[in-house]
Amino acid sequence: MVEYQTRYLEPRTTRAAGVSRGLASFSAVLLITAVLGHRRGLIDTTAFFWVLAIVALLAAFALLFSGFAFSRLWKFGDQGGHDLTIGALLGLIVLAPFAFTAYQISTYPMLRDISTDAEDPPALTAAASLRTPDMNRLELATAGERALQAQAYPLVAGRRYDLSLDRVLDSVRTVLGRQGWEIVVPPPAAEQASGEVDIEAVARSLVLSLPSDVAIRVVDDGDSTFVDMRSASRYGRHDLGENAQRISGFLTELDQEIATQAGTATAPQAE
Repeated sequence: MVEYQTRYLEPRTTRAAGVSRGLASFSAVLLITAVLGHRRGLIDTTAFFWVLAIVALLAAFALLFSGFAFSRLWKFGDQGGHDLTIGALLGLIVLAPFAFTAYQISTYPMLRDISTDAEDPPALTAAASLRTPDMNRLELATAGERALQAQAYPLVAGRRYDLSLDRVLDSVRTVLGRQGWEIVVPPPAAEQASGEVDIEAVARSLVLSLPSDVAIRVVDDGDSTFVDMRSASRYGRHDLGENAQRISGFLTELDQEIATQAGTATAPQAE
């Protein structure tokens, strides 16, 4: 009598699943570390961009390996479903900000220097001395860029207030104090202000803390005071709409502050 012995093969665990989880986990940790390091000034901005590129590449490979591991699981019954799931989810989470940035690039015009007066923008004199060769150059907008800004951001316009220069400057100081910007050229005292007052500051983006130079020009126009503003990114060819949002937000808050302090303000006017 012949006896037959049944042998059971243990299911294999695909290595791709573990690689996917490892790459995704490392990319997530690297992203968080890089962002926190850049916000604290421990990582140079140019190096930070390279780190972000590495993070995106690692997360993309994590998705690639998770896809390969899933095919092995589907065809041959390999184990590793838990690891490939974590790898895929982490990879997608890490890549989500990059996907959103790509959406912004496709939505907003490719501009990096926005001003309420595109033909004669407020000067960034102090900012020019602070910029290094690896940063964007401060240049006047071309005719094409001016047309692009006018089409994309028609509400980015200067403000005229039927108030004296010193009263408008008081409101500008108040709004500046709430922004958390680094003041480079502060506004003068009210008794010393006359003619034209130029203010410069450095603003940073909310999440990545990318710097932009901001200029505010306050001009005494006789019976009224006119306020112009400019915001220019130090890095990148595309500001993702942030400069226009910064200007619009500041001037809207200035409208509210002046209306509260003075009780009157004319409607915004573009000149």
